[in-house]
Amino acid sequence: MRLGERIRAIEDDERLDPAVSRLKAIAERLPEGPVRDFLYGVWTGHPLHPIMVHLPLGSWVGAVVLDTLPGDHRRSAAALVDLGLIGVLPTAVSGLADWSRQHERQQRVGVVHASINGVGTVLFGASCAARRTGRHGWGRAFALAGLGAVGLGGALGGHIAYYRAGGANSADALIDLTPDGWHDLGALEDFPEEGLGQGDIEGVPVVVTRTGGSVFAALGACPHMGAPLAEGELVDGCVRCPWHGSEFRVDGGTVVHGPATAALETFETSVVDGRLMVRLLRPGG
Repeated sequence: MRLGERIRAIEDDERLDPAVSRLKAIAERLPEGPVRDFLYGVWTGHPLHPIMVHLPLGSWVGAVVLDTLPGDHRRSAAALVDLGLIGVLPTAVSGLADWSRQHERQQRVGVVHASINGVGTVLFGASCAARRTGRHGWGRAFALAGLGAVGLGGALGGHIAYYRAGGANSADALIDLTPDGWHDLGALEDFPEEGLGQGDIEGVPVVVTRTGGSVFAALGACPHMGAPLAEGELVDGCVRCPWHGSEFRVDGGTVVHGPATAALETFETSVVDGRLMVRLLRPGG
């Protein structure tokens, strides 16, 4: 059985559910608003966790490489092990924030991902302790074992990020499915005032809102996990996702609150003889 098939089996393992529940209880203690938005990476335009991973992982890879090179690199390798340990906490917290707003199949894999990375962190902690007491052979051995653990943990994280699109823009493919040119979404009066309406362009969902005498339209799937935005609500000039509460400004699609980090793709709108016409504003042209 390939590694990918073994990882997919984790998604269906209900024995992990108690651990998921306990970790979710911890995750819910993270403050809503600016703190979570920072941890999600709203300010970067994409998830923060994959960026943070580079600090501990890169430091630990460097330490193990130095351990294998000829010459005396003990001080440098020890410093890199320490630097990686310092980076673990912010990396883990940003990952916890993302994980808390994912689906069950992703959360089950995420629990195993966190557990294996925890083992790797403990091994690098043991490496740090061994080096400080002069047992450099043990320090190198613990670091090598730790790198193997975080490598496996990274494979699970990659499954969540790429196979299950955790953190990817779930609405991006709709850009290519939307035909060029103007499209008739229907009579303007069919879309509610100060609310959200649903349109359709050859199977591509469009969310529409009329507010303040203006009409706004955007691709109707949430970039975070693909939720139908027309089933959400209009709050303070923002479209709020019905699944995880992401908020986007109706004028421009900018992310106001995560967990989404990618903005909505918006349409140019025009009203012709009482009919709502829309044309996708394509990125880059």
